[in-house]
Amino acid sequence: MSGVIGIYSKENKDISEIMYYGLYALQHRGEDSAGIAINNNGYIDYHKDLGLVQEVFGKDEINRLRGNIGVGHIRQSTVGGNTIANAEPLVVGYKKGALALACDGSLINFNELRDKMEDLGIIFQTSTDTEIIANLIAKYHKDDIEQAIINAVRDVKGAYALVAMTNDRLIGIRDPYGMKPLCIGKLGEKYVLASETCALDTIGAKFVRDVKPGEMVEIVNGKLKSIMTKEPEDKKICLFEIIYFARPDSKLDGRSIYLIRREAGRNLARECPQDGDIVISAPDSGTVAAIGYAEESGIPYDEGLIKNRYVGRTFIQPSQELREQGVRIKLNVLKENVEGRRVILVDDSIVRGTTMKRTVAMLKEAGAKEVHVRISAPPVIHSCNLGINTARGDNLIARGKTVEEIREAIGADSLCFLSLQGLIEAAGGEDIYCTGCFEGEYPF
Repeated sequence: MSGVIGIYSKENKDISEIMYYGLYALQHRGEDSAGIAINNNGYIDYHKDLGLVQEVFGKDEINRLRGNIGVGHIRQSTVGGNTIANAEPLVVGYKKGALALACDGSLINFNELRDKMEDLGIIFQTSTDTEIIANLIAKYHKDDIEQAIINAVRDVKGAYALVAMTNDRLIGIRDPYGMKPLCIGKLGEKYVLASETCALDTIGAKFVRDVKPGEMVEIVNGKLKSIMTKEPEDKKICLFEIIYFARPDSKLDGRSIYLIRREAGRNLARECPQDGDIVISAPDSGTVAAIGYAEESGIPYDEGLIKNRYVGRTFIQPSQELREQGVRIKLNVLKENVEGRRVILVDDSIVRGTTMKRTVAMLKEAGAKEVHVRISAPPVIHSCNLGINTARGDNLIARGKTVEEIREAIGADSLCFLSLQGLIEAAGGEDIYCTGCFEGEYPF
């Protein structure tokens, strides 16, 4: 999982600060590394490092990166280690010039393509999918960069949103299923590409439209051009993006994440009613669904858990020990609100179960009379290799367990999940979502 941004300005030579704030708005999509590459009169300068956006970039780095075209990236290391080599954007030089690329997603034919390239003597500096795409572009680039990129993405299979920059243009590409989000905005005369609309809002850009599945948009000489790299497939937006990854103030393909999550909470209250004294959320991704649950059930919503916002996501920490430590410092109970009360705890999902088990225990230690867990999505029973990489199947708490067995494992007084039908209805009722992590059926 990652976040990407790109900006094209025909004349302005100082876009790095705008890119910084755009990446800041996408920080929820990755907390391991950040980077910005800027084109300045045909020369690509860049800075990237491990850490959060504000840790990687200070005034010196921002002031040094001057130019009119830029791409930026924030990363959560799901595939490939959290190393400086794997931080993006990836900046490469080759026979025809230089490229900077930043990608959100995962290629399912990564190993096949890399093995073929290594057999041809190509040496890799990273373990990222992005370097595969860069090598394919270099392979196909004779005279036409457009056709080289089209040929390159036709060779790859997977879920991806890619932004790329040459010395004179900005390019954005979305996979043919539209699994990963990518949108277009305008800031005055500048064009902006971003993973989510919240980044456009943060920098004051106006939303234009989403990049279509299978589409490549190219901004050159201040004009936007559209090319289809592949025939669009039946749209399969990642449903985990909807329930967890995306910021609630974003819109994805015209749908408000906030309204979807609130309606999912309402459906959850209809499907999983429970007597209680207070509805609380597992912050932050469970908050909107908890509000919907409270509205539908008539049980008051209040804060019960306070989040330390300087702690990263716990389900993708590399070891169980670190995940346990992350949970202990991530949340604290507001004892005054839960003591002696029947608590309904709403969250968006249970993946490994580490966070939920610890959260239930903390609530009971703080004096909660009962803790009833309600999840605004179905059980996650299949692993995903399309840019989420939640866990291997045997590490998923719902894999091979009944709901009652999961309830016992997390220590809750009751547990209920929203049905897949209820979730899809909340998201608009259309068959346009990838439900692989819930059903095991993926587009590929």
